[in-house]
Amino acid sequence: QVQLVESGGGEVQPGGSLRLSCVASGMIFGIHAMSWYRQAPGLQRELVATITVSGSTNYAQSAKGRFTISRDNAKNTVYLQMNSLKTEDTAVYYCNFNFRGDYWGQGTQVTVSS
Repeated sequence: QVQLVESGGGEVQPGGSLRLSCVASGMIFGIHAMSWYRQAPGLQRELVATITVSGSTNYAQSAKGRFTISRDNAKNTVYLQMNSLKTEDTAVYYCNFNFRGDYWGQGTQVTVSS
């Protein structure tokens, strides 16, 4: 079955960086757009970034200029490089793709705190 496994979260100070990874299995990775979402406590899950099969990217306004989504089809992996992190980036980050329904990983916690 399909599995998405995120890693790379942690606690950093404001201005710091983290690189999240999501390894996919049980699917043909290279034919699907992949996305990163996040959910902060008490808030709805929100889209952070998407990368298409061809490598085109889209970002939420809050992520533009600071985050970079990328993919390595040979490794079935999608990444989210996060720079200049702010306290408001604190959330659980989820990997996602949609094929006849949404598939989610278990999430990885990112905490930005001084």
